Amino acid sequence: MPARPRLLIVWHSRTGASAAMARAAAEGAGDAAWLVAAHDTAPDMLLAADGYIFCGPENLGAMSGQMKEMFDRAYYPLLGRIEGRAYATLIAAGSDGEGAQRQIDRIVTGWRLRRVADPVIVNLFAQSPEAIAAAKEVPAEELAKCRDIGAALAEGLRLGLF
Repeated sequence: MPARPRLLIVWHSRTGASAAMARAAAEGAGDAAWLVAAHDTAPDMLLAADGYIFCGPENLGAMSGQMKEMFDRAYYPLLGRIEGRAYATLIAAGSDGEGAQRQIDRIVTGWRLRRVADPVIVNLFAQSPEAIAAAKEVPAEELAKCRDIGAALAEGLRLGLF
């Protein structure tokens, strides 16, 4: 019997939205989930995983600094070592989330990762300084999408589809 797949869910959150989304994805992935904060994620963890979900907020039109720093630490040590592995993204945004999405996609293109699910971008419409800094609550239907992504990636890994 093959070992259970490891779906590494790398996340960062300041206001709770991305954390809730990452937990929902982990719930969906079940025993395949490996939930690790971006600041704790090391290159050897990414190497040991079979697939990835990158979950974070969009800050000032880009991915958060913690997520970027994780990619900065891991990029060169993993270059040429994780090609073809599956990934998906979950973005919590105050508006469209497209900047963070594009930035992650561009970075993982260098690793030759394979997107296996459409991005989930949750627009929380936070535009004022107070709304941006406030704790966020992600609507249940959006958390359900995150659970579905986690379940789909875990099952795809189990079945050897990616």
